[in-house]
Amino acid sequence: MKIDWAALGSVFGVSLVITVAMVGVFTLGIVGLSRRERAVAQGESAGLAVTGAYACFAACAAVVSYGIYLIVA
Repeated sequence: MKIDWAALGSVFGVSLVITVAMVGVFTLGIVGLSRRERAVAQGESAGLAVTGAYACFAACAAVVSYGIYLIVA
């Protein structure tokens, strides 16, 4: 059995970058929801913050779905 270390390193690098990016996008979604809470407490509108938060969560769901698709296919 021969291990292709270059390919293994490439897979590790890509998965690390995607994981860090996913954490960042999910954090942006949480920040958007917290801004909504702050705006509601102050009596302001926060439509853009909520839309951005939902877009971040949808992007996370899409990346996870694509990952599952790659595993199953």
